[in-house]
Amino acid sequence: MVGTWTRRALAILPLLAAAALSGCAAFESERSGIVVTTNILGDLTRNIVGDQAEVTVLMGADADPHSFGVSAQQAASLEQAELLIHNGLGLEEGVLGHVEAAVATGVPDLAVGEHVDPIDYATDENTGESAGQPDPHFWTDPVRVSDAVDLIADTVIEQVPGVDAEQIRANADAYRTQVDDLHEYASELFAGIPPEHRKLVTNHHVFGYLAQRYDFEIIGAVIPSGTTLASPSGSDLKDLADAVAASGVPVVFADSSQPDRLVQAMAEEADVDIEVVPLFTESLTEPGEGAGTYLEMTRSNAEAIAAGLGAA
Repeated sequence: MVGTWTRRALAILPLLAAAALSGCAAFESERSGIVVTTNILGDLTRNIVGDQAEVTVLMGADADPHSFGVSAQQAASLEQAELLIHNGLGLEEGVLGHVEAAVATGVPDLAVGEHVDPIDYATDENTGESAGQPDPHFWTDPVRVSDAVDLIADTVIEQVPGVDAEQIRANADAYRTQVDDLHEYASELFAGIPPEHRKLVTNHHVFGYLAQRYDFEIIGAVIPSGTTLASPSGSDLKDLADAVAASGVPVVFADSSQPDRLVQAMAEEADVDIEVVPLFTESLTEPGEGAGTYLEMTRSNAEAIAAGLGAA
């Protein structure tokens, strides 16, 4: 009797193995579309992909990528994607675990920020908390965004079945031209800012790439960190206030989606009359609210910085 059951079991094993393989193939075939974490990368990807594939963007308008968390449905969509595009470098703090889980199931991914020559946060007395850590905010430099366009296009062609490679490259070329034109426009605007005014104070560290590209000096940030989840201490405010007073910076740039309470507290600490100028930093807005697209956001910020720092 034992021998009979053994023979039956051995006969069934190949069938079970075939069924398992069939199940894996079926699961792979159920993957569809491209999932993108941030709305900034989502805008880039949609311009590149066009109608060649479905693009799902997890973060809606005005989302803070540092604090954003995914729903159960969104988490499931990550594991069913043909390609997952995310910023990387620690930006999506609340999504990282889900990204890693999706990649573990075999979803191809692209961490864009890791492939566009990332830099670390600056090191000075006002940035010690984030110094030496990678800065994820590469989109403040249009030149790196231009590189990201090519990177996304190449990855989509490689990983997403059925797309027209020629169309993807044509879309990428057309969009990259607009990004390159934007870089030239920003360069011309910033050239009108006197050297002694080319100094930036922000509500948190987000413009390191812009400063490097366009030759600005970062005096410091109200929140001495690269994440909006951090909070400044009293000594942080005092140190930054002293630096602002010494540098003669006329304005502080704060994220348009956040209250300027901390900036005002710093100004009171410094006992100086300082203007607060809103910028779009971490997220796109709804259409018509100043930063509905990456191109609009970057143009708006360049114009606000040039006007705030006294461009000729």
